[in-house]
Amino acid sequence: MDVNKLRKICRPIRIVVGLSLIGYGFYSGNSWFYLGIIPLIAGIANFCPACIITKKCDVG
Repeated sequence: MDVNKLRKICRPIRIVVGLSLIGYGFYSGNSWFYLGIIPLIAGIANFCPACIITKKCDVG
């Protein structure tokens, strides 16, 4: 699989997951879901922790 295609798919998914977790945390009152800020920031900054751990793609 092409790494660039994976990165283009992964970034919006991280943003949506982060927003969803934060939204659900706000709705349910459970503060643990505010940890959705982590994938949200990773998606906005185009930072992929899985790429660093697996060393499958370049950072940036």
